[in-house]
Amino acid sequence: MAIATINPATGEMLKEFTPLTNEAIEQRLASAQQAFEQYRYTSFAQRAEWLNAAAQILDDRKAEFGQIMTLEMGKPIAAAVAEVEKSAWVCRYYAEHAAQFLSDLTIETDASQSFIRYQPLGVILAVMPWNFPFWQVFRFAAPALMVGNVGILKHASNVPQSALAIEEVFSKAGFPQGVFQTLLVGSDQVAQIVADDRVKAATLTGSEAAGASLASACGQQIKKVVLELGGSDPFIVLDSADLEAAVSAAVTARLINNGQSCIAAKRFIVQESIAAAFAEKMTAKFAELKVGDPMNPETNIGPLATPDILNDLEVQVQACLQQGARALIGGDRLSTSPQGNYYLPTVLTDLPPDCPAYQEEFFGPVALLFPVPDLDTAIHLANSTSFGLGASAWTQNADERDRLVNELEAGCVFINSMVKSDPRLPFGGIKRSGYGRELGVEGIREFVNIKTVWIQ
Repeated sequence: MAIATINPATGEMLKEFTPLTNEAIEQRLASAQQAFEQYRYTSFAQRAEWLNAAAQILDDRKAEFGQIMTLEMGKPIAAAVAEVEKSAWVCRYYAEHAAQFLSDLTIETDASQSFIRYQPLGVILAVMPWNFPFWQVFRFAAPALMVGNVGILKHASNVPQSALAIEEVFSKAGFPQGVFQTLLVGSDQVAQIVADDRVKAATLTGSEAAGASLASACGQQIKKVVLELGGSDPFIVLDSADLEAAVSAAVTARLINNGQSCIAAKRFIVQESIAAAFAEKMTAKFAELKVGDPMNPETNIGPLATPDILNDLEVQVQACLQQGARALIGGDRLSTSPQGNYYLPTVLTDLPPDCPAYQEEFFGPVALLFPVPDLDTAIHLANSTSFGLGASAWTQNADERDRLVNELEAGCVFINSMVKSDPRLPFGGIKRSGYGRELGVEGIREFVNIKTVWIQ
């Protein structure tokens, strides 16, 4: 796959990049290791100063960076600018809290003194996806750099300008040379990077296949890896819920980032007594959405990132329809824009048990509606998937709430709110959605040596 900016709204190739040679990769790894030998001894205060400077650059240039994202992967421009702002937030959060999160933890034992010390590991490889080109990187980089690690980024091949812009942010913020570097390389070059002794661990956000490949490479080298993979998140609405609030959140939760988010709500599991009203209200809101040029501030839904994603989604929807499902709205690509990767906002219902909607992740603006008779059936259906990233549930009944929190198989459960990531809370999944955590105190401790110290 070429490393290139291809405008998903038009299909136009805008800029192509040559992958780094093995010699260039070696130079970058040597620079990273050299930087780590000095950077690991810098103070938290110094790292925080640099990270706060990065946050300020993000804020100052958010319009510019937002346009780069929209041009490369089709995110509506308002959402792209908001993503840059969120990236600045995670920088400021860890600049403020890292010293506290990583301070020595005293443990009372029969030693004269015993404690846990958190220390950096070294060079960390981040393999990042195209759907949130800035946020995914900064939520890794901010805690990793505050620990004293250094980062090397292998970004998705369709967002090279975003990847280079992120490297520029860290450089201009004052971080020493080599502390954060972008490697413009193909996926076929990742295994050799992982195998290098200077690389101590890796993290990946992406598909199951990509996660399995990186985990295998790290396993062969006995190196730690954190994986945040796919999701088929349930959005459960029970008859005790505030229906208007649930529908409003459902539309946002399904269509965020043109529907291309691992934590987007994908399966809408609604109690039968309110399912018809829910479907009617959701369909009406879908009908109001404007599909088109993502650079237009009035656009709600832009193009999917690549032709392959568009084709895959079309195949999934058609398979459901051919097996008996019904489209309440949409169900096809946007015929008025044959040049772009546009798919109409879609609601599918009457889904037969053997259709793709029950097990596959639909990565685009397609809502899957499943009426169920009761809470037991809702929980069973929500858990009947190989994924376990996030879950949203809507109820005003305390007993129902407690059961949902305890019984839903997911890395996070949001009650009366859509699933979202927040720097203050750990983020990650279970089952085939991956393992390990980003964000929060748990996230900053993933890539550290948790060293036990005993003094007698």
